[in-house]
Formats: sequence, structure tokens, C-alpha cells
Amino acid sequence: MISITKAPPYLTIQDAGRKTARSAGVPPGGAMDSFALCVANALVGNPPDSAVLEWALGGGSIRFDRDCAFALAGATAHAALSGSDVAPCTTTYARAGEVLSVQQIVGGRFLYLACSGGFDVPLLLGSRSTYLPGRFGGLDGRTIKTGDSLTAGAATADAPPAGFHCAPDLMPRYDSGILHVTPGTQHAMFDESSWRIFTEGSYRVSMASDRTGYKLEGAAIANSLGTLPSEAGCPGTIQVPAGGAPICLMADAPTVGGYPKIAVVSEADLPILAQRRPGDSIRFELISIDQSQRALKRRASDLNAVVHSAKRAPRG
Repeated sequence: MISITKAPPYLTIQDAGRKTARSAGVPPGGAMDSFALCVANALVGNPPDSAVLEWALGGGSIRFDRDCAFALAGATAHAALSGSDVAPCTTTYARAGEVLSVQQIVGGRFLYLACSGGFDVPLLLGSRSTYLPGRFGGLDGRTIKTGDSLTAGAATADAPPAGFHCAPDLMPRYDSGILHVTPGTQHAMFDESSWRIFTEGSYRVSMASDRTGYKLEGAAIANSLGTLPSEAGCPGTIQVPAGGAPICLMADAPTVGGYPKIAVVSEADLPILAQRRPGDSIRFELISIDQSQRALKRRASDLNAVVHSAKRAPRG
């Protein structure tokens, strides 16, 4: 068991999401930063899609009620285990009764905490992820509160030794303000002036941003198309409503929508976008679909390197 001794403002259970429920109108959901999810799980010997804690917006603490390995990945945090600093992207072992305290998230937006065995909550539509708008998944479809207890599953493999860490050069450049995009479904309906504004200007992530979508603040993009008939969308799609302020769809976005789609963020860059905080600046750089696919293959290769090195690390 793991006990929540002080819940942060936002804490949910997430995994790789629901991959086969879009036809029923259920978004894929899952971890906002899928790369950090897989890295955290690799560092504790879990399958890459195991359920973890997605933590944001502030500090908090948990108590381990059994011996286990854990790891933090994604956002940068000041964290300590019973008073000793906890390094990011590093295999750490906790004894029963020890308390992990996250004092502050100092960089990025979403912190992921993986424990050996994952978190044992019911599977729903093939996932343990929390979908807050639908009030299902995770722990009773809600955020986790102070006093809650979570059951860890049985470990399926030994974790790497204490101190094993992910090489920094294999992680996404979370500090990058440049996001690569490919043309969206209605890209040809935006004129040259709109594209110049979109690709040459910069945007700030609005406070009106969450797991459903990140609203962007900056120069408005002319939208003469209004609202179109609804069509399928996906995380990373950048829509332009009538007001001209782009919205980038994120993990919990609806599966269909009618705003014109100017571009789509490369899947390789979605972890970087997910970790941008309100007020952070971003710029868009247009690339081809082929370039986007090559970038995703490189990202997958980096993740495989993390997973394989974790598996090969010597055990005691």
C-alpha cells in the first residue's frame, strides 16, 4: 500500500491510455508525457504502460507502506525520501514507513511517480487511466486526496540497482521552446499571412490550459472558415476558433471537433509541449510528415535504449 499523507492540488493515476475506445467517443487519455511515463516504469522494472501517479501544481507527500523501488520522471522537482534528496530519472528504493516528500516542482508541468508493480486499480476499456471529465478510471474517476491509500501491484521483474539512472541525452529537450508541426487537415484554407503569423511569431501557454487542450496567446490567426462539420481529431491537433487564438488538443481532448485545423504537433514533440507551463513561450516550425516520422523513430530509439539499459543493469 501507498498512503497519501499530503496530496498535491492535482494527483491522478495514468497509464498509456485507452487505444481502442475512440469509436465510442472516449479520448485516448493517459499520461500527458508518454515518454516520461515509460522512462519512470523502466527504472522500476515495470512494463512501459504500467499505471503511475501523474502529479502537478504543487508539493505533497506519500508514505510507502511496503518496501519498493520507485522513480520520478518528467517535470523537475525538489524531492526527498526521509530527508535525503531524490535524484530525477533514478532508481530509488524505499523501505516500509519511509515518506517521499515533493517540496516543489521547479521546471516542467507533470511529474510521474512509478512504483515497482504499478498501481492496481480496475481496468476500464483497456486502461487504468483517470478520465476526470467522464468521472471514470483511476481511483473512482477522481483526483487523489490526502488520506487515500493505493494498492501497488505485484512486481513482474526486478528493478535496476539503486542509483541506476537514465542518460540525460536520451531524454526530450524539455527546455526547448520550438515545436515541430505538420500541416493540418485545413492547412490549405489558411492564407499566406496566417501561416506567417503562425510560424514566425511566438505564443504563450494560457492559464486556460489543461489536459483537454492548451490555449495559446499571441497574434490572432484569421479564421474565415467559421466552424466546420465535425471530424476526427487527435492529441497535438492545433485548431483555430473564430477568435483566432490557437488551441492545441491534448490527451483528454474530444475525439471530434469542428474548428479548422491549421497544423498538428509532431508526436515526438508532444512530451515537450505537455511540459510547458502557463506563461511559457513556444514557437512552431513547419516540417514534412516524413521528417515528423523520422523524429518519432528517433524518440522511440531513445526510449528503447533506456528500457534495454535498465534491463541489462546488474542486479544484486
